Parts: sequence; C-alpha cells; structure tokens
Amino acid sequence: MSVLKFTKAVATGNDFVIIDNRKSSVKDLPALARSVCDRKRSIGSDGLLVIEKSRNCDFRMRIFNSDGSQAQMCGNGSRCIALYAVKAKIAATDMTIETIAGALKARIDGDMIKVMLTEPKDIRWNLCLMIHKCPYKLTFVNTGVPHVIHFVDDLDKVDVKNLGSHLRNHGEFAPEGTNADFVQLDGKNSIKVRTYERGVEDETLACGTGSVASALISAEREGMTSPITVKTRSGEKLKVYFSKINGNFKDVYLEGSAKLVYEGVINNV
Repeated sequence: MSVLKFTKAVATGNDFVIIDNRKSSVKDLPALARSVCDRKRSIGSDGLLVIEKSRNCDFRMRIFNSDGSQAQMCGNGSRCIALYAVKAKIAATDMTIETIAGALKARIDGDMIKVMLTEPKDIRWNLCLMIHKCPYKLTFVNTGVPHVIHFVDDLDKVDVKNLGSHLRNHGEFAPEGTNADFVQLDGKNSIKVRTYERGVEDETLACGTGSVASALISAEREGMTSPITVKTRSGEKLKVYFSKINGNFKDVYLEGSAKLVYEGVINNV
C-alpha cells in the first residue's frame, strides 16, 4: 500500500488539499483531484493544490478543480499554498510562485497573506447576453482566469447556481467557459460578492480571482479607490489593492487570512 501525505487548508471559505509533489511521485493528478475533492467519499475540497519544482521561482503551483480540470490560477489557493510553503520550510515569508498564468509574489505576515496577481487583461465592457429570454448587462475580465461580472441590487435573492451555470456555459465564452461573479455595492470602497466557479460547477464560499475581478470592475464603474473590501459568501473579508496607471490596472494584490486545518495521509495512491 502506498500513502501520500497531504495538508488541508482554508482561505475565506475556499478549501483545498495540498500535496508536495516535488519528487513527481504522483503522475495522474487529475484523477487524484477528482478522488480527494469528493466530499462524500474522501477528504472533500474545492480543489487540489500541487507543489512542484521550479527553475525560476521558489516553487511551482498547479491547481486542479474538483472535476479534475486544471486551472491557470487561483487567488485563495495561492494564499493557502504560500502559507503551507513557509510552514514546510519550502520558501521564506517573501516568495515567488510559478503558475500557468505567470509568476506571483506572496508575503506572509502571521496568518495574513498578501499575493500580487497577474495584471488583468481582455476587459470587455457592456456585454448584453440573453439568459432565460432576459437581457443581462455584464463585464468580462481575465484576472488569471476568466470572470464575468454582473451587478445586482440584492445579492441574497440571486439564484447563483442556476444563473451562474448558464453564464459559465454561454456560447460567448466558449470553448473554455467562464466563472460568474454577482456583485452588490456595499458603501464606499466595499462590495459583496458571490461566485459560481467553473470546474467546481457550483457556488463556492469565496473566490480570490473573482473577488479581484469584481473589485477592479467596481473601481472603474463606481470610482472606488484602493483598497477595496470584498465581503464573501463565507462572511470573511478580503482586500484588493491596485494602482491605475495610464488607464490600466497595475500592482494588483489580494490580501486575506488563511489557515492550515489538518494533516493526514491518502492511502492507495
């Protein structure tokens, strides 16, 4: 029987299984993700985070959704894996992380983790899509992964799973699809966000890249300034920092707490 050590981590309600695969002991990572993320038959999590060797950064992070698909980036996952890397002495409190979306910078201060994300791209304003024969005004942005933003008056009344699923699979975003974020303004420099995540195929308690996407679009649309507080479905808060230079968003950071919940072993890997 072969066993694999893992750590369970949580950031703002997003939970992950983390493994150290620098020795490449696990070959079929999509299959492992589908297995360990199953909340009925295994550990249960929103995704699997994998540490691998990197030539140019402290380590490489690979992210697998619960359906086994690989994500380019994950904001909350980045904060979890940064905390793990410090605790496991893989990296110092200031580190760089290689991802498919590009290199990230992270800094640990106690249980608070601040991650510099890739600059947003492919912003598309004033999209109007028909869902259930109703027009929805949307904004698209890529903050490492694709997100579509929809502003609402009452976030509690939104059927996130149903509407989010239709937006996620809309032909406008084919073939990869998109994540869907629903945003309610909550005062000066503060918003509330609920997110339907592609790969999880359901609403999650928080989404780091979705929080960043929602904050940046809110800044442009509503004239909000850095930092913007994001209140997530979990009840916890994130902060999004940014600069605006020549009309473009620069120096984008996501900050919030994370914790390592427990360690264990997976049998029969």
